[in-house]
Amino acid sequence: MSHPIPPGRDGLIPHLVCDPCCEAVEFYKQAFGAEEKFRLPMEGSTKLMHCEMTIGGKSFFMADDFPEYCEGTSSSPKSLGGTPVTIHRYVPDCDAAIAQAQKAGATVKMPATDMFWGDRYGVVIDPFGHTWSFGTAQREVSPEELSNAVKEMGSQT
Repeated sequence: MSHPIPPGRDGLIPHLVCDPCCEAVEFYKQAFGAEEKFRLPMEGSTKLMHCEMTIGGKSFFMADDFPEYCEGTSSSPKSLGGTPVTIHRYVPDCDAAIAQAQKAGATVKMPATDMFWGDRYGVVIDPFGHTWSFGTAQREVSPEELSNAVKEMGSQT
């Protein structure tokens, strides 16, 4: 019997458009330790219609850019000039995660830094235009402490 929500697919599942997707698959394996679960190539093409990957047991989907099936509109971050979406992941060592991504070909947008909200945090942009942030929780911060830190930041601008 089919389940309305397949096992392991609860919650949100990002679906990334990457151009070329086959290269992105290999990049995510090297940069983030992703595992490939399944790929569906487009018949007669090197493009991937669908690919399922996991990072830390969490699924994400990928596909090549297919403007011919989207009223002629490309939807990869590179074709759009960037992305307003950041994919965030908590990791045991933020610095190591950023270094691994950079070694695989990502561009560091923000080096790992100790942040006022208690995390060590940094951001990379992958070669396909997607933005990834990494955090390592270092300390608990109360809502009052967060509010005061934001007020202080505002007074310094």
